[in-house]
Amino acid sequence: MQQERIIVLDFGGQYKQLIARRVRECNVYCEIHPHTLSIEKIREMNPRGIIMTGGPASVYDEQSPTCSPELFEMGIPVLGICYGSQLMAYRCGAAHAVDGSHGKKDAETGGASVDENAQAGYAANAEAVKTAPVSEYGRTEVMIDAPDSLLFQDVVTVNASDENAKETVGSTICWMSHTDYIARVPEGFRITAHTANCPVAAMENPVKKLYAVQFHPEVEHTPEGKKMLRGFVMDVCGCRGDWEMSSFAERTIKELREKIGDKHVLLGLSGGVDSTVAAALLSKAIGDQLHCVFVDHGLMRKNEGDEVESIFGPKGNFDLQFIRVNAQERFFKRLIGQTDPETKRKIIGEEFPRVFGDEARKLKGKVRYLAQGTIYPDVVESGDGKTSDVIKSHHNVGGLPIELVRELGFDETPIEPLRMLFKDEVRRVGLELGVPRELVYRQPFPGPGLAVRIVGEITPYKAEIVRDADYIFREELHKAGVDENLGQYFAALSNMHSVGVMGDHRTYGLAVVLRAVITSDFMTAEAAEIPWNVLQTTMNRIINEVEGVNRVLYDITSKPPGTIELE
Repeated sequence: MQQERIIVLDFGGQYKQLIARRVRECNVYCEIHPHTLSIEKIREMNPRGIIMTGGPASVYDEQSPTCSPELFEMGIPVLGICYGSQLMAYRCGAAHAVDGSHGKKDAETGGASVDENAQAGYAANAEAVKTAPVSEYGRTEVMIDAPDSLLFQDVVTVNASDENAKETVGSTICWMSHTDYIARVPEGFRITAHTANCPVAAMENPVKKLYAVQFHPEVEHTPEGKKMLRGFVMDVCGCRGDWEMSSFAERTIKELREKIGDKHVLLGLSGGVDSTVAAALLSKAIGDQLHCVFVDHGLMRKNEGDEVESIFGPKGNFDLQFIRVNAQERFFKRLIGQTDPETKRKIIGEEFPRVFGDEARKLKGKVRYLAQGTIYPDVVESGDGKTSDVIKSHHNVGGLPIELVRELGFDETPIEPLRMLFKDEVRRVGLELGVPRELVYRQPFPGPGLAVRIVGEITPYKAEIVRDADYIFREELHKAGVDENLGQYFAALSNMHSVGVMGDHRTYGLAVVLRAVITSDFMTAEAAEIPWNVLQTTMNRIINEVEGVNRVLYDITSKPPGTIELE
């Protein structure tokens, strides 16, 4: 499963998971580790390549995350992205000053001198990275100075006029987000790309297999970025691409049977993709030794609670023991008067394990293991990029506080069959297991449910408004045949009241916000261009069929700067 791997060293970048996903799209296994990972550990892991992420810090600040210069002397290919590119220049010891344009002349002829330690590549050079005279943020035209680079050889460019270049160069659009820039390139490097304001948009030392880009090739906003990353992974690192999902389910089912034996397992089932596929894997492995508890907190989508029960309950196709807990009143009572988004999330996050715990107590002495649908992004986020030990730790096990786990005599290590997979990989496993496609590709739904789609206080009345409006929107998108290409779509309820007219009467009702985005990774997203007639039909139905609503808005905000959910 891990015959060849790329490791991503996290320097605080928000796109670290996206980088790993892009590598796995090349059928190459990839893991994320903190930047503090030791050189000895890296050697032990024997990766085919290393990618250094971006980050919000400046490399010349004393408290900024850094790395050993030895990282660049190991003979392992390294790609630095954004902050990672600047750190490469800083730690390698920069030798050539770049001029005020794109520095091509100085880089070729040799610029400023540096101390002998920097020339040897063992010390940081304080002049390597400086605050940029002009910061760059957003889509930026990048001129490719070295189309023969292994990063750029497959990139489609357009001709660009550059007054600093001796000849016409090709350009491509990339996503920039930086306030510092590389002012001196290391000895042995060449500049391979630049922008109007950034003299070193990319650089490389092919002999040492060191590559750096100031922009973000991993995001959708860099259209040719996937080709650049593939160039690094396949051509620079020489990976074969042997990471496949075809045998994952079979291998995992076998491992689960060996680990669990005749013991029983308890799983909190939400009906989402992750817990669904986890339940399917466990059901295939141990049958009715699996106990699935579904807690309905009253903030599910329309009919969703009943759908979960029809699939996993006694009349469903899965061999397991299903328990449904209707706890709507319990959750709504705790949410009375709460308007702060984080407070609402916290309340739901506190109440769920209490309800789940009540059911777990009933199984004391029967259940040995707890299972959960943890996927790789959960594993990475739980560590906050500090140490590998923290990444693997849990403040709860299978959705229960560790104190309760110990009280009930459950094993303290949860069963997490999906913990090394990204969402798209989980879906592929689900299809392989025979899980219905409509379940596998069910719209992403946050744990707090409709709570993050109701701005302000949450009440049963407001939840019903959102449920009905959301159902209408999803139905109309499906009828129009435009839902399949959307990453996520839903209706939310704002806390805005406005005056309206219905018939001969003035109204003072709530505003529903429709949201639909196109995304492949959920790290970045663009608002979808829904046909006007579909939006009009949806608006008419919502206002006529959903009580209390007199206005419908469509949110066109991209991510960034917005988020996909409203709260």
